[in-house]
Amino acid sequence: MSASSKLPAFDPADPLGLDDLLDAEELAVRDTVRTWAADRVLPHIADWYERGELPVIRELARELGSIGALGMSLDGYGCAGASAVQYGLACLELEAADSGIRSLVSVQGSLAMYAIHRFGSEEQKQRWLPGMAAGEIIGCFGLTEPDHGSDPAGMRTHAKREGSDWVLSGRKMWITNGSVAGVAVVWAQTDDGIRGFVVPTDSPGFSAPEITHKWSLRASVTSELVMDGVRLPGDAVLPEVTGLRGPLSCLSHARYGIVWGSMGAARSSFAAALDYARTREQFGRPIGGFQLTQAKLADMAVELHKGILLAHHLGRRMDAGRLRPEQVSFGKLNNVREAIEICRTARTILGANGISLEYPVMRHATNLESVLTYEGTVEMHQLVLGKALTGLDAFR
Repeated sequence: MSASSKLPAFDPADPLGLDDLLDAEELAVRDTVRTWAADRVLPHIADWYERGELPVIRELARELGSIGALGMSLDGYGCAGASAVQYGLACLELEAADSGIRSLVSVQGSLAMYAIHRFGSEEQKQRWLPGMAAGEIIGCFGLTEPDHGSDPAGMRTHAKREGSDWVLSGRKMWITNGSVAGVAVVWAQTDDGIRGFVVPTDSPGFSAPEITHKWSLRASVTSELVMDGVRLPGDAVLPEVTGLRGPLSCLSHARYGIVWGSMGAARSSFAAALDYARTREQFGRPIGGFQLTQAKLADMAVELHKGILLAHHLGRRMDAGRLRPEQVSFGKLNNVREAIEICRTARTILGANGISLEYPVMRHATNLESVLTYEGTVEMHQLVLGKALTGLDAFR
């Protein structure tokens, strides 16, 4: 480097210069979603969270469809055909607003739409995907049951053949978007193994009571699905997959979005703590001038941007067709765990103000407690990595 060369200024918001890894189109996607979230979510999210509802979910879904955020990494059928990195950047910006908003998008695109796109018939794709991509139809994904979360192979929901029809019965639990969905992708035991079914939610015998009294993901619709002898035509089954490979591949796609999204919640909390540390005065000066506060901020920044770098690396691998499920587990395990720690440390910097909804920190922290559990618990991802490292299966 010549003596006349000038280094770029240090940017506290991007201390590693990670924006240099993004091309113009990726930056445009990020900025579009960031602007939408700032205009449509951030002014209202504290109120929605406090009330425990997302009253404009259908309106938000249509707006998200209009900016190409629903099923954005899928091709055709009105989907944006975006790259994995572009999708990840969108998830980061959505979760920087709130985990519930990112969950709406993840369940719609990475679970319900992805299942239909990858495993559905052409008729199923034509019927459902354009409306879902536009946000006119909201989807949900029914896998978890009241007694079977980490062990979906034990599911009790079942589908039986009656003539040319299927009759579906059972219950699913903790289903995002359930009570507002127009279509549900439901996984069930059959005589041929586990199969996926595309279920219109206006089918007789189908109901989706909303789950309330939540202390996490309060600005999100969470429901139970109840199938009481729901009669479906023979072509309601997803024809291209049998067994757990189907739902697990959908979950891997959704977990990838969480790797990015969790860093959005962490970034929002870090930014709040950094701003507070610069302006809050104690003992005659800003608390950011004290060594212990600076140590906290430095550690938070290191983990935050390491996590974003990890997400970026996994995104490039996905775009190259080289991302393994074990690597997604690596990212989900690390990034959600570190995001929670960043939120908790941010709360200590804000002191008592950290528990107020005037700041985003406690909202993100409580949301991440759910994100830590769904799409695979910490323990399950540890065991996935443990098996990959040792070659020994410790699941049972």
